[in-house]
Amino acid sequence: MKLILASNNAHKLSEMKAILAPYFDEIVSMGEAGIEHETVEDGKTFMENAVKKAKELAELSGCCAIADDSGLCVDALAGGPGVFSARFAGVHGDDKANNALLLKELEGEHDRGAHYTCAIALAWPDGRLLTAEDYLYGEIAYDERGTNGFGYDPLFLLKELGLRTAELAPEEKNRISHRGKALRKLVEELKAQETPAAE
Repeated sequence: MKLILASNNAHKLSEMKAILAPYFDEIVSMGEAGIEHETVEDGKTFMENAVKKAKELAELSGCCAIADDSGLCVDALAGGPGVFSARFAGVHGDDKANNALLLKELEGEHDRGAHYTCAIALAWPDGRLLTAEDYLYGEIAYDERGTNGFGYDPLFLLKELGLRTAELAPEEKNRISHRGKALRKLVEELKAQETPAAE
């Protein structure tokens, strides 16, 4: 069975394939599936957005669809930027501007605690739905380092490792990341559902 990712993000697609490949015959992006569609992400939570994206794509494509909504929640910003993480600075996906604004917002702030959240939804055309959510805790550093990853990874410091997530090898990031952990939770849900993907 084909699984379509509700994104054209190559980093996300790579992570999804690495963990979900045993459960689907093919995993492709929306672009690879020839689908042009943009869900209005107006949910108040990460999970609301993920579910909406997955359901819309499953209905539109007639295939299984998976979507995630992920973001950064900073303690000193009352959990912000949260669901607005990708468009924090005003333009969706402008990582450089988002990171610059985050550093500006935290100038003089000593509480640098933060966590990544990832909510994932897997939808079938017949209406079945599985969801999972997980987190990665760390803090916001004072400068950017590393070239791996994307988003806020150059600023997200894992104190126990002394490294930013952008300094981790892809396989190491998959092992500990919020998305990797949420995907593995989803796999457990798939197994508990007697692997409906294989039906």
